[in-house]
Amino acid sequence: MKVRSTARKVARPAPKFLLGAKRDAQSVTRDWQLLRDPIAGVDVREVKNVLKDNGYLTEVWRDDWALQPSAVAQVFQALIEPGGISAWHAHMHVTDRLFANHGRLKIVLYDARTDSASSGRVNVFHCGSARPMLIVVPPGIWHGVHNVGAGPALLLNLPDRAYAYDAPDHWRLPPDTDQIPYSFTKAARRQRGDPGQF
Repeated sequence: MKVRSTARKVARPAPKFLLGAKRDAQSVTRDWQLLRDPIAGVDVREVKNVLKDNGYLTEVWRDDWALQPSAVAQVFQALIEPGGISAWHAHMHVTDRLFANHGRLKIVLYDARTDSASSGRVNVFHCGSARPMLIVVPPGIWHGVHNVGAGPALLLNLPDRAYAYDAPDHWRLPPDTDQIPYSFTKAARRQRGDPGQF
């Protein structure tokens, strides 16, 4: 019979070299499922590349994924140069569906909706060639994209409403605005100085 000790474990002080350091938060489970606290209404679908004899195939969109089932009204692609930042954007009516599968992109979302259960929350997604991903961004969510790779990156968008040339539902803030608790310009400086960040 095993007897459980009633002695309490004594917490040891951190070694001197760790003083002032902060432990990384857990980001994945043992079976590599990402841990997230997603913004309300945001859907994320990680997609697997299907290897073939002549390369690979990547699905971009399927109705049976049941991600925001409204129609796709337009499809466009943006090429973002290394270090390029496209932020911040929001829409009053349009739902964006951002798909990244080439290069290395960081996509950041901020919930500015005051009536949302996740109001004030920031989500950061790392995606691209190594982790293809479709992110559904509902109206009222500020979003931005940063190419953190060494080469060009491609981003597809499959919005539910086509771009209205005469009255764009496209609102902007600068990348380093103080209205959003995330700065692309500060993050870019940190990344250049820290090759271990992922």
